[in-house]
Amino acid sequence: MFEAVEFEEVRGVAEPIQRLMGEFPNETAAVEVVRAARQQYLDGGGTNYAWWVVRKAGATLAEFIADSKSDKEFVLDITTGQLVEV
Repeated sequence: MFEAVEFEEVRGVAEPIQRLMGEFPNETAAVEVVRAARQQYLDGGGTNYAWWVVRKAGATLAEFIADSKSDKEFVLDITTGQLVEV
């Protein structure tokens, strides 16, 4: 199982707001949801900094990362610990 998670930094709030967007049977389905949520956020004129991750359920490392400030998407190479642009 994979989770799609949204984080949003809101001015005046110490910690980012974290929202579980759902659990999915495979990584592809979770990435599709994240990409759609990112696009909806951008189209809606969101002004806070937001980012989205796909990770295995309960994991602390992300399989896929995208944010509201760039068009780049990343995956984590767990053998090196480096982010790799998709």
